[in-house]
Amino acid sequence: MNASSQNSDILSHALDILSTLIAFDTTSRHSNLELIKWVEDYLLSYGVASQRVPNTAGNKANLFASIGASDIPSQIKGGVILSGHSDVVPIDGQDWSSDPFTLTSGQHQGQDALYARGTCDMKGFIALALAAVPRFASCAKPVHLAISYDEEIGCQGAPAMIARMAQNIATPRAAIIGEPSMMKVINGHKGISLYEVEVSGHEAHSSLTHLGISANMVAVELMYELAELARKLWEEADPKSPFVPPHATLTIGEIHGGTASNILAKKCKFIFDLRCPPGQNAQEIIAPFKAKIDALNSEIGTAFEGAGVTMTLHSNAPALAPTAGADVENFVRALTGDNGDNGVVSYATEGGQFAAAGFPTVICGPGSIEQAHQPNEYILMREMKKGAAFMMRLADALR
Repeated sequence: MNASSQNSDILSHALDILSTLIAFDTTSRHSNLELIKWVEDYLLSYGVASQRVPNTAGNKANLFASIGASDIPSQIKGGVILSGHSDVVPIDGQDWSSDPFTLTSGQHQGQDALYARGTCDMKGFIALALAAVPRFASCAKPVHLAISYDEEIGCQGAPAMIARMAQNIATPRAAIIGEPSMMKVINGHKGISLYEVEVSGHEAHSSLTHLGISANMVAVELMYELAELARKLWEEADPKSPFVPPHATLTIGEIHGGTASNILAKKCKFIFDLRCPPGQNAQEIIAPFKAKIDALNSEIGTAFEGAGVTMTLHSNAPALAPTAGADVENFVRALTGDNGDNGVVSYATEGGQFAAAGFPTVICGPGSIEQAHQPNEYILMREMKKGAAFMMRLADALR
């Protein structure tokens, strides 16, 4: 069978798998266990055992498996990790032209495309990796498949799986995070810290402000502090930074508070994220804001029992620091044919977590991040074809 026929086989198989994966609604607020069970059964059909790493609630799980390298893939160095997250972002409020959870063929600017939630971010990559399992099975070096949960809400699921993998597999040559990059090699990204701030006030009639504390008003004061901090970060931009924008960013993504217009709000909650380039410490940046919270707690906590502010860190995914010229980059570039400049991205991935565990890591996957999270999310068929060719070249390189 020639290379073109082998590519077509992987692509055809991947499209069937992608249709199945898309049909599982793995929006981060839902369980991903049905998808994980399907992947387990699929791998077992090729004689490949896998390991679940569940969350504490038991309603979600990571999954990893080692393929190829005879019977002892965990003891053989020089393999490759293929990593993708199973969760997708919500469709709420988006205007879709087709069922978001049914893979639909169509055209985008005259090119063949596949539409559905997760096609680009990032079930397309997972489908390609699974389609290549029969080829990976005969490799001399192992392929370690890693599928995570809750990446979309701050890379919360992967750390437990990565820790388990670090204990169970030999050092790989590369950890390839299949986030959409148009099959270009990305060697760096910003980190993300996700914080939830909850203000507890004291209810009273809105005309009697001396008898209570509005949680909303306190929250506005705190959000003003964050807006000022965001402006300061913008002013500290490094013109030599490869990131766009060339500085740490802070945004408030959710605000919830109040009961009625004439009641001093009892509760207000808001969530913000802080994204830092490599070398910047989120905890140091946020320290003045924490000091502001401490001062407010001293003030309002003594005025009314139960009033105060809490701040919870929900995730703290590290940045991926660029390492130009590293073996992992040269290796993956040889598979993709990418001879361009090294790229960095401002979004966060699980790549920084894999790198922190000692795995040489790059980002490389089909599709464009510009299509991710959008209504009518799509991946171009040509990207899937490039991904199929990549998987075939990877299998050949590990023989």
